Amino acid sequence: MAQEKVWNDEYRKSKLLTKENKPQSDVVRFVQFLKKEEGVVIASLKVLDLGSGIGRNSFYFAELGAKVTGLEISKIAIKIAEANISRTILDIKYVKQSIGEKFPLEDNSVDLVLDVTSSNSLTEEEREIYLSETNRVLKTGGYFFVKALCKDGDENAKYLVKNFPGKEKDTYVMPELGVTERVWSKEDFISTYSNYFKILHLEKKTSYSRMNGRSYKRNFWIGYLKK
Repeated sequence: MAQEKVWNDEYRKSKLLTKENKPQSDVVRFVQFLKKEEGVVIASLKVLDLGSGIGRNSFYFAELGAKVTGLEISKIAIKIAEANISRTILDIKYVKQSIGEKFPLEDNSVDLVLDVTSSNSLTEEEREIYLSETNRVLKTGGYFFVKALCKDGDENAKYLVKNFPGKEKDTYVMPELGVTERVWSKEDFISTYSNYFKILHLEKKTSYSRMNGRSYKRNFWIGYLKK
């Protein structure tokens, strides 16, 4: 599939992605929220990392004692991640597949799901599968972390949607990479995700993305959700 080729090429020679193995700061903040506000003990949790890449967030949760499954479309990313865990005793399993397909997990079998800008490239049909599958595998009372591209107040996003439009609502085809991405208004994010989950916390965060050595200002939604 086209998306698989794009990400394999990215992990071979990155224009956009970082290959560092440190957890994203937004994920670390989420864990702090779970511990302080929700009283969650991370050790022994079952975690599903959607679009796990080379495993930077998988590693973080496994180091805290969680049992992690990562779904990743790129075989190159999985190869790098598995080479990294081969030198550890961390409990992580990687599965090669799109997150827009049925997950290879039992109903109500996961305590926590991560989506760190991984569902951006799904079609609307795939997104419905991703949402329903996340709901299916997540235990009642389980948590869902979502970081998504924000449309509101983001001039770069508006420029891309206008000049490189995709086939579906609020999408663009990323120049040079050729992958389609979705950006979200606050209203659309809430209406889509609240069909399946309770939104505990939603904030807009501004940060910078790098591509070909250049930095671009981008807005993101950071959502803490619960089933």
